[in-house]
Amino acid sequence: MLNAINTKLLIAILAALTAIGALLVHNNRVNEKAAADAAKAAAIFQQQQKNADEAKKHDAAVNDAITKDRKKHNSAAANGSKGWTTYIP
Repeated sequence: MLNAINTKLLIAILAALTAIGALLVHNNRVNEKAAADAAKAAAIFQQQQKNADEAKKHDAAVNDAITKDRKKHNSAAANGSKGWTTYIP
């Protein structure tokens, strides 16, 4: 009878250890998935930052080109915007 109790006790301990092992494996998989998702999110964020910086540079270049074009073709800009200061009605 003592042998049967020891066998049942060992089976219960083995079942508990198996459950603990399964939980650890599951936890490890969840952590790996979370790390992969975080890395993916970081890569997406970096790409968005890069795109935003490129768009900002492009906008600044277009704005500079427009400003240069206005100064080149606008007589008031060439005269320092003093076109109407000497106007007498």
